[in-house]
Amino acid sequence: MKRDDLYDLAAFVVVAEHSSFTRAAAELGISQSALSHAIKTLEARLGVRLLSRTTRSVSTTDAGETLLRALRPALEDIATGVDAVGAMGGKPSGTLRITATKHAVSSVVMPVLPGFLAAHPNVQVDFVIDNNLTDIVAERIDAGIRFGDIVEKDMIAVRIGPDLRMVVVGAPSYFAEHPAPRTPRELARHRCINYRFRSSGLYAWEFEENGKPFEVRVDGPLCFNDGDLIYEAALAGQGLAYMFEDSVAADVAAGRLVPILEKWSPAFPGYYLYHPSRRHMPPALTALIAALRYRG
Repeated sequence: MKRDDLYDLAAFVVVAEHSSFTRAAAELGISQSALSHAIKTLEARLGVRLLSRTTRSVSTTDAGETLLRALRPALEDIATGVDAVGAMGGKPSGTLRITATKHAVSSVVMPVLPGFLAAHPNVQVDFVIDNNLTDIVAERIDAGIRFGDIVEKDMIAVRIGPDLRMVVVGAPSYFAEHPAPRTPRELARHRCINYRFRSSGLYAWEFEENGKPFEVRVDGPLCFNDGDLIYEAALAGQGLAYMFEDSVAADVAAGRLVPILEKWSPAFPGYYLYHPSRRHMPPALTALIAALRYRG
């Protein structure tokens, strides 16, 4: 493969993931006209149209989506190697400020954190735990960790965890007095434990039917803005809870909690680490990305 071929393929991936020539050109550090020329050259070489362009949006064609699926794993492997080499040469040091949810830190960060800190003793990581989507530029935060489907499109995002799933669970003592609902819509007749966001109110439980997502607003005697307390209340039989499947797996296996409505609960994109730009990234952030990058 010629060097220009690799460059054009990488440029195509950036445009496809941003759905924008403007944002892709900014990330790549080139002009929009140069980027457009690179994509047209690639399309001419392959003999197919890869992107559909309108005045307001850019999307992949069927051929473009096929190529994108093939390119992503290879380019992620290349990025992993580049990140690792960059981390070695820059002697990572200093403090990284990372905004993340508690579940993100416990599920995807903590398993690799001891090895990362041992390998980079001059790095300190300051976690800002927040369930709301933080403006990392305004707050002078180095990076954030959130679900892939809510990360802003103008951010550089790296996948660091597998797909996730939410499940409705209740204690056996609860179901002894309340027959389990057969559909999500029957939750209206149950005592449910709500989660409240500080900025946007009560969280609606999300489900899917025949590929179409829908939400259910639930009610009950308890409401928290902390997932750990919702979990404790569910274990105590105080109502049904909407929890991450991985966080309650041990309790389900032990019979302390019973999952319901599982066929209505699809998987969704897991956690991504995101940051504003690849330019002038601190070596410590480069090293952390290399350690966290998902390879599943």
